[in-house]
Amino acid sequence: MSSPRDYPQDRVIEFSMPSRLELLVVLDGLVQSICSEMDFEQADVDAIANSVIEAASNAVQHAHEQNPGVPVHFRFVLGEDELVVEVNDAGEGFDIDQAMALDPTGPEGILKSRGRGIFIMRAMMDSVDFDIRMGKGTLVRMTKSRSTEAEAEA
Repeated sequence: MSSPRDYPQDRVIEFSMPSRLELLVVLDGLVQSICSEMDFEQADVDAIANSVIEAASNAVQHAHEQNPGVPVHFRFVLGEDELVVEVNDAGEGFDIDQAMALDPTGPEGILKSRGRGIFIMRAMMDSVDFDIRMGKGTLVRMTKSRSTEAEAEA
């Protein structure tokens, strides 16, 4: 896979929004449009949209504590057969091992109302990477390849 920085600028969409949960519907519309333009199957559109909304919700709620003066930045790189999404916040960062310590599908985690975001993103996307810069923000990079017709029919 090429680095997202290697793609021509006409294949990159950048978007920033204030840290307000009610604006997630705008983000969802953008993601839906990008996926439609790239001819993703509906199941993949749903997976991408859910994952991007999870990452954005984490940034708005946890990193920025819903402070609308601190924007969340998004970068969508439209590859030939894959979409790379970067979600960048300016929060304090977090300990990913601690965040992943509780199995959200196990008996101790199934009834909790929080703690499923990373699990959901990793289950729905082909790859999810975190660049956690303690005190300087977190960059979440997610990739989803377009399903081939054979995979879609299986």
